[in-house]
Amino acid sequence: MKKEILNFLTIGALLGTVVLSSCSDDNGGDPITDPEEQEDRFITVAGALMGDNPGDGNGGTMVYSVTKEEAQNPDTQISVYTEGFGVKSNRTAHLQSSEDGSVLFNIAYTGDNGGEFSRYTVNGGGSFAQSDVSVNISQYAGTSPRWLKLYDGDKTGVALNVANIKANNAPAGSTPNASFAYYRGVATVLALDLQESLIKSYQQYEIPLTNEEEAAGHTIFRLDGSVLNKAEDKLIIGTWMRKYNTVTGETEGDYDRLGTKSVVVDYPSFANPTVITSTVSHGDNSGYRSHYSYLGDDGNIYQATERDPAGSHILKINQSNEYDNSYVFSLNQALGLTGVTIEAWQYAQGGKAFALISHDAAVNGFIVWMDLNAKTASIVDIPYDVDLEFNQYQGFVVDGKNVYIAVTPVGKNGNIYIMDSNTGVATKGATLVNQPGNHYIGIF
Repeated sequence: MKKEILNFLTIGALLGTVVLSSCSDDNGGDPITDPEEQEDRFITVAGALMGDNPGDGNGGTMVYSVTKEEAQNPDTQISVYTEGFGVKSNRTAHLQSSEDGSVLFNIAYTGDNGGEFSRYTVNGGGSFAQSDVSVNISQYAGTSPRWLKLYDGDKTGVALNVANIKANNAPAGSTPNASFAYYRGVATVLALDLQESLIKSYQQYEIPLTNEEEAAGHTIFRLDGSVLNKAEDKLIIGTWMRKYNTVTGETEGDYDRLGTKSVVVDYPSFANPTVITSTVSHGDNSGYRSHYSYLGDDGNIYQATERDPAGSHILKINQSNEYDNSYVFSLNQALGLTGVTIEAWQYAQGGKAFALISHDAAVNGFIVWMDLNAKTASIVDIPYDVDLEFNQYQGFVVDGKNVYIAVTPVGKNGNIYIMDSNTGVATKGATLVNQPGNHYIGIF
């Protein structure tokens, strides 16, 4: 899983430069009022077992829960792989949790039970009681749906899929001809009732781009990373774009990318899909098994990008559900690096957030503290290991001003870290005991 070995002294010098050049938190002198913490809650950690290769996470998912006090204590030993509970999934489970940490939600990913939604009551340790009621959404969204829980009081999950991408909706196996107009798939947007474990509603439709974009072979390949706007009348959905050669029908890996696009649909009907485009970034914004867009305290939506030739950005979508192209926050520029990719991130409060990143000059991942208002970023000061990767990371817990993050290099022990979103300072918590080839992928 290593990209290349970088001289250790070079990494150290680079980190020193990044930390020293980053901007400090400046709230204009206003006193910081910390959001309220929960008095007590379970903290559930998730670990991915290796499949064929170390760090691929394709061997299934284990979970284990501790109290918040235990999670904060470095003397706590958590061994998810020997004492944990295996949630349903042929590969890496797609997990979400209730706001108070008492319930875990899962949709199995691929395999015979792919698309099956389950609820688990968190009882502590390796005890997770599965609800008697489950529902399988595979007939609507396939056996490998992308899904996230909305921030609506644990009421709704949204599953997404794009299937059967082909030219002009021609029969399978046919190739483009002189009448070629577009490549499109059929998108599914499905609402899950998280409390009753049932399908509330769904819509299926094609989502066209502009005539010019489609004539060049561009199409929406994947949907994910949905978020509800402040008015709760629109759902903003992230996209992963793809381009086909209009003559051969083959996908193209190297092409001029379009601006970052989101799909906006009415909520809760999911009707009237429209596409909005950012001119700030040319990356995708669907994320990878985690939230990639958040509703900020100011009522705007903040969205990360990936696969951007100019490095990841944080974009802003205003309360009119349009991109604010005057807001420019480049992680390359803020960190003084190249090739910055946000693997996962979490909005905390007051415009503060944490991102798990990779970049061109190192083989391992890093944690970055961000001020979205000041558009500044700095690497958090914790020990980093060359085998630390965040490419499959899923879950964070926000508790008041604090954000809990699991940090384990592949096959090595690590720790829970508690990040202060006001200062960017990390405190070491419980020890995460690892096994060869495995890694921890989230906290819920």
